[in-house]
Amino acid sequence: MNLNLNKVAAVILAASIAGSCAWASDATPPQKHKTKKAEPAGPSVQDQIDGLRHDLQGQIDSLKSDLAAKDAQLRQAQQQAADAQAAAAKAAADASASASDNAAAVGSLQTTVNDLKANQASLATTVSDETTKIKQSIESPNVLHYKGITLTPGGFVAAETVWRAHSTGADIPTPFTALPNPSAQQYHMSEFYATSRQSRISLLAEGKTNWGTMKGYWEADWLGTGITSNNNQSNSYVLRQRIIWGQAALNNGWAFTGGQLWSLATEDAKGLSNLSGDIMTPQTIDPNYNPGFVWTRQYGFRVTKSFSDKFAAGIAIENPQTLKPGGGGKLNAGISYVYANVGSGSGLTNTGGTYSTSGGIGQATQYDANATPDFIVKAAFDPGLGHYEVFGIARSFRDRVYDSNANTATNNTVWGGGIGASVRVPVKHIVDLGVKGLWGTGTGRYGDSTIADVTVKPDGTFEPLKALSALGTVEVHAGPRLLVYANYGGDYIGKVTYYTNAATPVASGYGYPGSEVNTNCAESFTVTVPGIAGATSSTCTGNARDVQEGTVGYWYDFYRGPKGRLRQGIQYSYTTLQIWQNQTGYAPKAIEQGLWTSFRYYLP
Repeated sequence: MNLNLNKVAAVILAASIAGSCAWASDATPPQKHKTKKAEPAGPSVQDQIDGLRHDLQGQIDSLKSDLAAKDAQLRQAQQQAADAQAAAAKAAADASASASDNAAAVGSLQTTVNDLKANQASLATTVSDETTKIKQSIESPNVLHYKGITLTPGGFVAAETVWRAHSTGADIPTPFTALPNPSAQQYHMSEFYATSRQSRISLLAEGKTNWGTMKGYWEADWLGTGITSNNNQSNSYVLRQRIIWGQAALNNGWAFTGGQLWSLATEDAKGLSNLSGDIMTPQTIDPNYNPGFVWTRQYGFRVTKSFSDKFAAGIAIENPQTLKPGGGGKLNAGISYVYANVGSGSGLTNTGGTYSTSGGIGQATQYDANATPDFIVKAAFDPGLGHYEVFGIARSFRDRVYDSNANTATNNTVWGGGIGASVRVPVKHIVDLGVKGLWGTGTGRYGDSTIADVTVKPDGTFEPLKALSALGTVEVHAGPRLLVYANYGGDYIGKVTYYTNAATPVASGYGYPGSEVNTNCAESFTVTVPGIAGATSSTCTGNARDVQEGTVGYWYDFYRGPKGRLRQGIQYSYTTLQIWQNQTGYAPKAIEQGLWTSFRYYLP
């Protein structure tokens, strides 16, 4: 830039000099020959040149000053441009970052807004649900609250009938070991009963603490028989203790339960439970269920542990009772047995646990002098498909043996027991298949038919009898309201025979040929008034060998919802009672057919 200015100044200076020289070199006009007045002398050329130089130098200096100022301004402008460019770049970068941040902020804000909307919707749903629950708890509560605990009432009312082809005189429960044989009078008459005795009431109380839950459960029906209970006019029956227990269930899976319980040997639906709704009873209307079903309801104290949702184990002590030949059934009436060791002269005799049928203290049932409780251990598995159980039972039997020769008496205790298992497997959520059983000695009481536990040996001591109970079940969920079921099972008691004298065989035991009083196996008639014959029952009796039954039926729910359940069912059964054969090989066989109907309303 400075070079260009110098060039411009030089050109201007040259042009000025040239002009001056041209002006100086012009021709001098001719002199007039007249005398003029002399004029003052002007500046010389040199002076003019110097003046021009001075002016030019001033202009050059001014141009230089202007150029320097321009140059400074240009540099400032360039710096400002660079600064502006840098600022623009920074602004662009800041704008990009800001845009990204804004986008993130907008996205975050949108997410927050969406979350708020979702939370608001969830809160609205929660409020609606809570409002519904509060309204439901006020109008139709599932539980009742009393002093910090919850009370859950339950049960059902039942209107039921039973028809049997052969009379048993037993109302709606079937006495499996007392079915009439073909020679009995009852065998030739059918029977019909209508009853509400199986109606049931229950109450569950629960109180939660920081260490677990305390529970109490009570359940009763009207299948008990009091001294004044009859079927004559008022049809009044006593309220029966069915289930009563208390429990302390800890948060770590341990539970301690005591009271009247379903036996630990009875099959559960899942894990080890005490509630009646979790017990897998056969789907029958008959309150005596089905032969082959393993169960009792009796006092027990058990300790259980749920290790996980898939495994639980427990141990229990339960109330004992000895069933002797001829006894059993609901009353377990005391039967006297006297066996002498014929020919040996030992004089050993035994009453076989004889007790007055009045119980000696006013009871109409028998109470044995038991040595120990029954002991039961059990493990339950729920691997994800089906439910599986294994269990074991240990029992003791005690009687008092009298030696007439020595005139002394001693107590004698023998042990029995058995092992059992159950399996229940669902098939495509439509069909449930179940198999259960118990095998052992002295375990007849745990079979559904309650045939016998022991017999008496010639020396007067008890001998536990071999027993087998087995049951298969099929349950078909034919629809959301229809359940169709079929059961087949039986209870078997093996025979034991003792010969006390080889020369003159006199046998004793259970099911031995001499015990079968199978003579007179026909309905007999005696003429007491001319023209009028009176009939007497036959004495065709003996020790039961087995009871078998097949059952089919259905349950249909007309309604099942928050207002309870209304259901109806029909059941048909075919039952046989086989007696051990007598010395001639004859063994009477009782056959029974029954038809039940039920109409029930269950509390919600």
